Amino acid sequence: YPVEGYYPLQDPPVADLVKAHKLLGYLKNVIHIGIDVTEGKLVEKDTSMWQLQGEPTVLITLAHIFNYFSPLLCKVYLVEDVLMTFLLSILERGGAVEAHPLIQQLLDLMWLLMEEYEVHECLKQLLMSLLRAYRFSPIIPDLGLQIHYLRLTIAVLKHEKSRKYLLSNVLFDVLRSVVFFYIKSPLRVEEAGLQELIPTTWWPNRFTKEGKESKEVKEESAEERLRRRAYERGCQRLKKRIEDVVSILVVEGLQVQILKLLLNNKDRGGGEASRYIFLNKFRKFLQENASNRGNLTVLCPPEYMVCFLHRLIAALRFFWDGHKAKTPAPVSSEEAYVPPQLFYNGKVDYFDLQRLGGLLSHLKKTLKDDLAAKANVLIDPAELQAVTMDDLDEDEESATSAAQSQRPSAALGIGGALARPGWLSSPTLGRANRFLSTAAVSLMNPRRPLGALEKIKVRTLSVEQRTEEDIEGSHGNEGLLLGKPPEEPDQPITENSLLEVLDGIIMMYNLSVHQQLGKMVGVSDDVNEYAMALKDTEEKISRCPKRRRDIHEELLKSQKVFSEKLNHLSRRLAWINVTIYSKEKMQDIYWLLRVCIRTIEHGDRTGSLFAFMPEFYLSVAMNSYSALKNYFSPVNSMEELPGYEETLMRLAAILAKHFADSRIVGTDIRDSLMQALASYVCYPHSLRAVERIPEEQRISMMKNLLAPYEQRPWAQTNWILVRLWRGCGFGYRYTRLPHLLKTKPEDASLPSLQ
Repeated sequence: YPVEGYYPLQDPPVADLVKAHKLLGYLKNVIHIGIDVTEGKLVEKDTSMWQLQGEPTVLITLAHIFNYFSPLLCKVYLVEDVLMTFLLSILERGGAVEAHPLIQQLLDLMWLLMEEYEVHECLKQLLMSLLRAYRFSPIIPDLGLQIHYLRLTIAVLKHEKSRKYLLSNVLFDVLRSVVFFYIKSPLRVEEAGLQELIPTTWWPNRFTKEGKESKEVKEESAEERLRRRAYERGCQRLKKRIEDVVSILVVEGLQVQILKLLLNNKDRGGGEASRYIFLNKFRKFLQENASNRGNLTVLCPPEYMVCFLHRLIAALRFFWDGHKAKTPAPVSSEEAYVPPQLFYNGKVDYFDLQRLGGLLSHLKKTLKDDLAAKANVLIDPAELQAVTMDDLDEDEESATSAAQSQRPSAALGIGGALARPGWLSSPTLGRANRFLSTAAVSLMNPRRPLGALEKIKVRTLSVEQRTEEDIEGSHGNEGLLLGKPPEEPDQPITENSLLEVLDGIIMMYNLSVHQQLGKMVGVSDDVNEYAMALKDTEEKISRCPKRRRDIHEELLKSQKVFSEKLNHLSRRLAWINVTIYSKEKMQDIYWLLRVCIRTIEHGDRTGSLFAFMPEFYLSVAMNSYSALKNYFSPVNSMEELPGYEETLMRLAAILAKHFADSRIVGTDIRDSLMQALASYVCYPHSLRAVERIPEEQRISMMKNLLAPYEQRPWAQTNWILVRLWRGCGFGYRYTRLPHLLKTKPEDASLPSLQ
């Protein structure tokens, strides 16, 4: 990044640059000029439609050029300054990426004429340069620079051989490819042109005693109304600018297009389809973020995760509905859920994440008979014995650690703040906890008589080794859907690979997306605080005596500071509301909430096997509802979402049923369920939803609330009862009211009771 008047940190490799530009000129000449074989002369050709054909003279010439050009294309400076600039210039002519096949032809040429290690290094440096350019280019009003780099990224990833190499070795291994899905928030409003888009700013100026914006309908002054409407129009202009940049594809649309290329499952030429490479890398990415909660350098920043989640939902729903259009039987993405067999058949790795029923090894031992009876899954006794021995060894090694850990289940809360005890992350128990990933799972064939059962060994490979057949299944092998319980439909609801993507999206939300959504609300809080301070200052100015000019001047300075800060913050808030809290993003989170509700309902029907479900499904159901209610309003109202009342009631039924569910053993998740239910009965809308759940469930809920506390938190229980009974004595009445008694109890004067 050269600055005029200063030397750059790194001197340009002048000699190599001269060579590279000269060789690039030769390459352009070959592309630009063709040979007319009939007349035996050179003719000019349209470079955009150039194709690599079997003309010996052209190929020999190109081979000579690349003999010198290839070593230079392994150097990062030359890749960024020469190759990337040339490829970007091809796309500058406008139109869709598909209208520029020359880039595909050049990549074919590179794979043909360069050594394999040279192509690998060149592609790696090209993607890293694109990522840097996308990440650090300034925000301009039409986001033109970001679009430019995204278009070239799409053009490179459209080349099948290059895409598969980059997916396998670069996108998740060398660089943070999720940066491509992030829309950077401007640090200064000037750089994003927000002053031109939103010339008039507005902020709330009526507050309750607690400092919250007043909900009472009061008359706005004419000036205030004009300012608010002008601000809202500016927000709409900003939204339109981000979503519809001149004639170019939407920024988010380009990002979704990248994911569609990575999720392509039709490109089986020369190896495995891109989608299955992506799935294995995506799972590893989730594992790194789930297992390194304390190591911030390894974790993907949460602001990137939020954008990645929304783009991935869009791509997933595109493929899901596309599959439904071809196969009428499966459900649409509107009715999507994760089938319960994914949680217990070992085909999807959940790392060391806690299940509702506790450790996976424990569940396998205690529920092996239920697995055989309900899901036709048998466990090899030898493997089970191996796990048991591991557990025994671990118990001996960790007696001291276990004694020190007062609440081990609390430490197992997914993504929780509490550190995991050392004995839970040891390699021995790690093997036991991931038992299903390595155990030999056998499938009973229900069509045969019980006396003729055969154990069919199913390959359950590690994440890195899985193939399309392991995921999708074939010839009687059900892949990820092995061990279907009788409650589930015979017909798969969609492609198995999409189910794993959906499961990963839900895990992503739990890892960091929810926390980031809550963090961005802070800008709105800052606006309210500064607005209160400004209002207070203006009131002081109006009361200030005319003789105290010194105080008046200081107050005017404060007023100016607060006004400038509010102008900046209100424009920044407009950007956040458009990019993070928009109606479309709200619909994504709402869709995720409904997916979790359906998944929990389907898992619940499997009886004891519900214990295999990872805890984060319940956490995401509660947190996504909380986000919709607290983070997206008042920008967008949850009540306007389709099926809102029914969703509220179904979530209420889940909370009412599972807060005292014996299949759920984790202390943290049980506490969370109680807190969610306590919050649910505090607000009129959600309280009405509790009242609408079936009477049988309401009676069961009340019995559980009135049962002895045992391990249940008494504070939340009492709070719920107080809310429901509105303090009417819980069905108990004094024969004579104690405050009307003339004589006090004998021990009433004790110091301890004062």
